[in-house]
Amino acid sequence: MYAEFELDIPDSLDGALGIMAAGAAKGVTPLAGGTNLIVDMRAGRERPVRVVGLGKIDELRGIVCDGDRISVGGRTTVADLLYSPEIAAAGPSLVEAARLFAGQMVRNAATVGGNIACGSPAADLVPPLLSLDAEVTLVNGSGTRSVPLDEYFLGYKRDLRGQDELITRVSWRRPVERSANAFYKLARRKGDAITVTGVAVTLSAEGERCSRARIALGAVAPVVMRAKRAEALLEGETLGFAAIDAAARQAAEECQPIDDVRASAGYRRHAVEALVRRLLTQTRDRLI
Repeated sequence: MYAEFELDIPDSLDGALGIMAAGAAKGVTPLAGGTNLIVDMRAGRERPVRVVGLGKIDELRGIVCDGDRISVGGRTTVADLLYSPEIAAAGPSLVEAARLFAGQMVRNAATVGGNIACGSPAADLVPPLLSLDAEVTLVNGSGTRSVPLDEYFLGYKRDLRGQDELITRVSWRRPVERSANAFYKLARRKGDAITVTGVAVTLSAEGERCSRARIALGAVAPVVMRAKRAEALLEGETLGFAAIDAAARQAAEECQPIDDVRASAGYRRHAVEALVRRLLTQTRDRLI
C-alpha cells in the first residue's frame, strides 16, 4: 500500500513551479512517467508528502532541432526518442539506449527527465547523453539555469536540482561532421534487464587524429561517469590499436565498480575494458 500524500496535477509549467515553490520546505516530488517513482513508493523506499503530476504540461514534451542544437523536453518519453529521425541523426547512441530500455509499455511512459532525475548509476539514457556533452536545464519560479550533465550528479541518488526546480529539457550541440558515437548495454538478458555495465563513446576526427573523445560508463561507479583520463589518451592521437588499447585499460582503471547480485566488481571492470575497446574500434572505423 502507498503512504498518504497530496497530489496536484497542474496544467501549466507556471502552475507546477508555483506548487514546487510552495512545497519546497516540506518536500515536493515531481511525477512524470512514474516508472521509477511509483515502484519505489509501493516498496516503501520513497514516501513523498506531496506529488506534482506533470502529465498535462505539453510544453515539457517534444524534440526541437534549432540550428546546430538539439533540445529534448524533460517529459519526452523513451519511445519518442526511439522513433525520432532527428535523434537518430544527432544522437544514434541515444536511440540504441532507447531500444534496449525495458519493454515497450515502460518506454511509452518513462521520460528523459525522469531517467536523469532518478539518479541511478545504471540509468540507460545518461551514458549516451554524457558522451554527447549534454546540458540539463533546471527551472524554478525565479529563473532558469543550465548545468552540464557531467557536473549534475553529486553522488549516489544526489544531484544539483533544488527542491523547487524541475528538469525542463536536456540539450546538446549537434556533433561535427566527422563524428561517430555508439552505446552498448551489457545485461543478464536481452530485454527488461537492469544494466550490468553500460558504455557510450563519441569520437570526432580531424585528418587522421582524434580531435575529441568522450567515454561514458554506467553501473560501475556511484554515478554515471566519464573516463576523462582515458579520453585524454586519445585526443590528439592517431586512432590506432595502441591508443585504443591504452584508453580501454585506463577506463577500466578509472571506474569504481561494486559486487552485487548482477555481477562482481571484477567482472564489471573487465567488461568496461572490453566494451570500451570494442566501441572505440567501431566508431573509429566509421570515421575512416
